[in-house]
Amino acid sequence: MEPIFFTYLNGPDIEKLAMTDGEILSAVEVGLRAQGEGQTVIEPRVHLTPDPSFHGHFNILRGYVGPLGLAGVKIVGDYVDNYTQGLPSEMALLNLFDPRTGMPVALLDATAITEMRTGATTALGAKYLARRESRVLGHIGARGTAYWNVRLLDRLFAFEEIRVHSRRPESREAFGARLSADLRRSIEVVGDWETCVRGADIVVEASRLREPTPLLRTEWIERGATVIPYGTMSAVELSLTDIMDKIVVDDWGQCKAGKFGALRAHVETGRVSEQTLHGELAEIVAGRKPGRERADETILFWHRGLSLSDIALGHAMLEKARASGIGQQLRFA
Repeated sequence: MEPIFFTYLNGPDIEKLAMTDGEILSAVEVGLRAQGEGQTVIEPRVHLTPDPSFHGHFNILRGYVGPLGLAGVKIVGDYVDNYTQGLPSEMALLNLFDPRTGMPVALLDATAITEMRTGATTALGAKYLARRESRVLGHIGARGTAYWNVRLLDRLFAFEEIRVHSRRPESREAFGARLSADLRRSIEVVGDWETCVRGADIVVEASRLREPTPLLRTEWIERGATVIPYGTMSAVELSLTDIMDKIVVDDWGQCKAGKFGALRAHVETGRVSEQTLHGELAEIVAGRKPGRERADETILFWHRGLSLSDIALGHAMLEKARASGIGQQLRFA
C-alpha cells in the first residue's frame, strides 16, 4: 500500500491564512444552502461532562456535506472558568474525512473555526431575518465567538450604534477596545443588560453563565427586533418566545435534544416545538421558506452550532492552505 498522508493545520497556520470576512461568510453560507437543499447529514451533538466541579464539558459534533465531499467530527471543550488560567473558554479540533472510504483528509485546530463560524451563523441569521435598515446592535457577552458576531454583523449592516456588555468589567472594556481598533469605529461599552438591549434592532445574547438565569427581559425587546440567543445556559425569560412572530433555528434535531442551550426550558415546556417553529435557517437560505416578510415582525433565531458550518469553513481553509503552501503533511499509514 502506498503511504497515506493527511493535512494538519495548527493554530499559527490558521492565523497565516488570514481568512477574510467575505470568505468566512461565503463558506458558512455554502454549508447552510447544502443543508437546505437536502445534501447533508447532521447528527445531534453529544456531550461529555468529565466532572461537574470542573465547570465545563465537551461537545462532539458530526456531519457530512455532500457538495464538498467531506465528512467531519469536531470535538470542542467548553469551560466557563478558563479565563482564570488565561485560556480560551472553547478549544477544539476538527477531523475531516473522505466519506467514501473513511480515510482521514485533514486535522485542523478548530478553536478559531468555532469562533468564526459561530459569528458567521449569527450574521447570516440576521442577513435573512433582520430589517435591512437595522441601525443599533446590542451584544451581550465578550467570549471568542462574540468578536466574530460583532465583526461580521458590522460587515453586513450600516450600524450607527454598537453596544456591548459582559459580566466582568475588564472583559467588556478589552472587548470594546479590540472591536474599536479592528472595526475603526466607536463602540459603546455599557455596564448593564438593559442599557445594552433596550431599543436595539438586533440583540445577540452570547453570555457565559454557570446556570440558567433570566437576565434578558422580554419587556426590553422592541417590536420588529431580531433576537439571537445562543448561550450554553439560558439567559432569557420563558415569555420571550410569546412575543415572537417567527422562531427560526439552525437545526431542529439539535435544538430538541440535549441538556444545554438558550431555549432549553422553552423546548421542555412546549413553547418551542416543531409546530411553533417557522423553520430552519437553511430552508430560508435555500429559498424554501421566507425570511423576514414585514418590518414589524419580531423574530427570534436560536442556533446551537452546526457541524456542517465547521466542515464548510474547514474545507475553505484547507483549499486556501493548499494554494498558499501552508500546513504540514503527516503520515497516517
